[in-house]
Amino acid sequence: MWLMLQQDKPDDYVVATGETHTVREFCELAFKNAGIDLIWKGEGLNEKGIDKATGKVLVNVSSKFFRPTEVDLLLGNPAKAMSKLGWKPRVSFEELVAMMVKSDIQAAGVIL
Repeated sequence: MWLMLQQDKPDDYVVATGETHTVREFCELAFKNAGIDLIWKGEGLNEKGIDKATGKVLVNVSSKFFRPTEVDLLLGNPAKAMSKLGWKPRVSFEELVAMMVKSDIQAAGVIL
């Protein structure tokens, strides 16, 4: 943000990693960071993420959260921010998920 504000002329920039990840990958990594291994059963709207140790269903697929017009690929292109600002991502997807889970666990007062 600071680099954007230092420019002589206002412009739009995409701040992204240039990577794409699925909701499934996010769920698996988030639960892993909380000490839970997920296994998946079913397909489509009947797919569920289940705690491998307890058998408890932790993730349900819901059409309520589908985008109105689904796109095949969501991918931010940070090329302009990288070339004009010299910006580059410093936090990986894995690190970001770990930070998010840690923050949520601390906010909830849970001890793992």
